[in-house]
Amino acid sequence: QVQLVESGGGLVQAGGSLRLSCTASGSIVSISVMGWYRQAPGKERELVATMTSGGSTNCADSVKGRFTISRDNAKNTVYLQMNSLKPEDTAVYYCNAGVRDVLYRYLGVWGQGTLVTVSS
Repeated sequence: QVQLVESGGGLVQAGGSLRLSCTASGSIVSISVMGWYRQAPGKERELVATMTSGGSTNCADSVKGRFTISRDNAKNTVYLQMNSLKPEDTAVYYCNAGVRDVLYRYLGVWGQGTLVTVSS
């Protein structure tokens, strides 16, 4: 069984910063892609940023230049540094990982979500 545990959400004023963390644990052989998605009230879940184990990144246009994804492969952890936050960044942020487990199954795993609220 594989779990993702997120932390770092909270309330911040517009223009402020937050750092999200997500750590994978359990019966893990390897992790390919780790990343962040978000879902605002009344909207569909959308990609924020992803990073492969080799360091390649993919980032939504709406957060380019403000958010930075990074990863510590040794710790099975991915981070999202969010700067210059805007009220429209308010959402539940979900961590996602593509995991190869000890049974060599490939699993898409989601975290429980962490709420980010940006006040104007």
